[in-house]
Amino acid sequence: MKIQQVLSALEQFAPLPLQESWDNAGLQIGLTEAEVSGALLCLDVTEKVIYEAIAKGCNLVVSHHPLLFRGLKQVSDANDVQRTVRKAIKHDICVISMHTNMDNAQGGVNFKIAEKLGGAVFTDNKGRTDSTDNTDIKQPFVLAELPEAMEAKAFISLVKERFGVKCAHCNELLKRPVKKVAICGGAGDFMLDEAIAAGVDAFITGEMHYHVFFGHEQQIQICVIGHYESEQFTSEIFQEIIQKECPGVTTFIAETNTNPIQYF
Repeated sequence: MKIQQVLSALEQFAPLPLQESWDNAGLQIGLTEAEVSGALLCLDVTEKVIYEAIAKGCNLVVSHHPLLFRGLKQVSDANDVQRTVRKAIKHDICVISMHTNMDNAQGGVNFKIAEKLGGAVFTDNKGRTDSTDNTDIKQPFVLAELPEAMEAKAFISLVKERFGVKCAHCNELLKRPVKKVAICGGAGDFMLDEAIAAGVDAFITGEMHYHVFFGHEQQIQICVIGHYESEQFTSEIFQEIIQKECPGVTTFIAETNTNPIQYF
């Protein structure tokens, strides 16, 4: 199985036209005609991730966040990105990233969050569904319905438990039950107004600016769990795609924790 076949399978699921204009998803480093010795699946590409790929005998790394995002004017050892690029090239490791195209794809990042919550994605008045036809419909957030309504505090506790979160940033506890939830992994505060317009009870995202919390008391339950924490299961999507479309390719979900934020 060649790397190009894996790349094609990933891009069929999350086509590159679904990515945002500022993004840099797709092939990052390497030659796609090489045979796949193994694929390491991760959220971020760092030197430690490349070392893990080497140790596991993988010549392919598939990440959510692009390694090459802002562009490089040199490749030396001036920063972590440059060192990671050099290490990958030196060891003939190909790097592929599926970022906002995977965020926007049906069945992508937000659907995985809903799955972990045990919620079922439903259709709203804009036609968002759980369809697997990913060719041209962007889904920057999804609407999910929990199996049963619960008090806001219990809902927040459920989210923290399912995502291994030590603390969540929330606004005032909602006094009505939480049943319908809007989900946007990563930095999703730009979707809050649309979530409110959809009539949901709660909004889950990874990051939100301080001032955005104001003015929504008893309108919607905001639950912010951390960028890394919200997207940590994206590697499972990569694994499911590769196992289905590229049988025989050995996959590993990275053990390296790349979250740069520590809680004390």
